[in-house]
Amino acid sequence: MQTTFTEQQLADPAIARSNEILRSCVHCGFCTATCPTYKVLGDELDSPRGRIYLIKDMLENSKVPDAKTVQHIDRCLSCLSCMTTCPSGVHYMHLVDHAREYIEQNYRRRWDERALRWLLARILPYPGRFRLALLGARIARPFRRLVPDARLRAMLDMAPPRLPAPSRNDTPQSFAAKAPRRKRVALLVGCAQRALNTDINDATIRLLRRHGCEVVIPQGLGCCGALTHHMGRTDDSHAMAAANIRALAAEIDGQGLDAVVINTSGCGTTVKDYGHMFANDPLAADAARVAALARDITELMAEIGLQDATHAEPLRVAYHSACSLQHGQQVRAAPKDLLKDAGFTVVEPKDSHICCGSAGTYNLMQPEISAELKRRKVATLEAIAPQVISAGNIGCMMQIGSGTGTPVVHTAELLDWATGGPRPQALGTAGLQPGGLT
Repeated sequence: MQTTFTEQQLADPAIARSNEILRSCVHCGFCTATCPTYKVLGDELDSPRGRIYLIKDMLENSKVPDAKTVQHIDRCLSCLSCMTTCPSGVHYMHLVDHAREYIEQNYRRRWDERALRWLLARILPYPGRFRLALLGARIARPFRRLVPDARLRAMLDMAPPRLPAPSRNDTPQSFAAKAPRRKRVALLVGCAQRALNTDINDATIRLLRRHGCEVVIPQGLGCCGALTHHMGRTDDSHAMAAANIRALAAEIDGQGLDAVVINTSGCGTTVKDYGHMFANDPLAADAARVAALARDITELMAEIGLQDATHAEPLRVAYHSACSLQHGQQVRAAPKDLLKDAGFTVVEPKDSHICCGSAGTYNLMQPEISAELKRRKVATLEAIAPQVISAGNIGCMMQIGSGTGTPVVHTAELLDWATGGPRPQALGTAGLQPGGLT
């Protein structure tokens, strides 16, 4: 794609990066075939190629964003399926992230949209606040029909039937390896996950310790910054990311780290991009070190290899590949191979590359599109009659779980069970039949 940015514009590193990305696009349109919003809406401007044209026009002409451009950029899930499909290697993630930042800085949203975004940015990244919000949503749910805004109704629907008690394992501490020590790893315990499902981190810690890893939860770790980063709130997201970088760099320089383990793939994609996010920052070197050590839990376990995986039932597991894992991190085979090594029968749904519609805060800000994507994803999963659905991202688990009676369990929980850990609570104590609990 030909661009006409001025030398003055290109002096801005963000514009220079976007220019590089724009010039790599050859208009082929392969991305439209795998874009979830294009599949649902059928609008060229709701495809990656269409959004690229809008972003080019907006940035190249230093425009104040118009409502049409903002609408189509807001509808993007950032699922990154287009990046997997693109034969030209267009790095759409960096481009759309820049566009969102530009919109946040130059576009005046309606008061209700500003209020909603402010609320999400002030609640979701903070487990204590999020837990209180979820309790409030449960109380307000009986009055759901009186709420006029679909986005607010989606927030009420997000609250699970029960909230787990906070896990002591999520606080700063160190866990010794239970086998001869092979690695020392830091675990990013996340933010929303700590309120919604504490079993995931507990299972991850048990699994790692059993396989010879000393696990440390460093002082100062918090939200990775992904939730606010994808809203274009760069100051917020970089402040959170910087805190993590400093905390992890201190561990690297102290007793050392062999990996930074992440069990929420949406966070993993962002942490692995810290080097780019902080390329022109005094923290650049430390950010690059942290990014280089970031590993999804299944990446690390594939490297270590499962030990004594003989304890679980031979269930039929439908593996849902989170977009942030398969597209954002290009991790596809490891989770499925590990589940097979653990003795499970692994099946995949049709169109496994298409997003479930969760996408961070997307299901709260674009509830209609999200609901349609959830309906389609659940239908393809239930069509293969699994006894359990496995995923590696809390957002996907909540999204899919709200639309099916089949248990949805984190991959780490199944691997923990198979190697001697407890049966995942989501499976209950009853027998499992295809399609859910008996």
